[in-house]
Amino acid sequence: MRRELQELLDEYIDTFILPLEIKEEISAPRNFAKRAAKLSAPAKYDDEVEMLGKYDLAEEETFMYEERSEVDMTAFIDRYKDKYNDFQTILFDYIDKKGVKDSDIYNKANIDRKLFSKIRAANYHPSKNTVIKLAFALELSEDDMDSFLESASYSLPKNNEYDLIIRFCFLHKIFNLNDVNELLDSHNCDILD
Repeated sequence: MRRELQELLDEYIDTFILPLEIKEEISAPRNFAKRAAKLSAPAKYDDEVEMLGKYDLAEEETFMYEERSEVDMTAFIDRYKDKYNDFQTILFDYIDKKGVKDSDIYNKANIDRKLFSKIRAANYHPSKNTVIKLAFALELSEDDMDSFLESASYSLPKNNEYDLIIRFCFLHKIFNLNDVNELLDSHNCDILD
């Protein structure tokens, strides 16, 4: 079972991470120069310029492009602050929905009580590893895990092995931190301490 899981993980990582030979062929300065030349090149077609002139930004987006002197930062913050729930609210909603005690979650996440008390305070911002360990303890689905991480201003991009392994574990419902750490260690990634 372990070997099959390891092979499945390797295949999953290979889908998102470019092989070393391909990475070496891609030279950042050469690609950067090509992209920069394209960006600075004048528009070739009148239609392109006309299309850009007709592009109408949505009301929400135009707020972001107003003159800097006219932007009231307080109004901007008020407009967006309630758009997403904060991390603490989401965490304790999940704990309530699961019908478990706080201690069950922080023990399963291998987080001490003092740190969990800090997390309970609205002004504390946990590390990405702490949020990930809590997500494992809550046994979240991949979508719920993404929302949970986003609520703490984190994400799991698909461009490095560590984040791919974490995502793989959520996809395959591998919630035991020892198993997760074993998979991370097998790819020489930092483990969740």
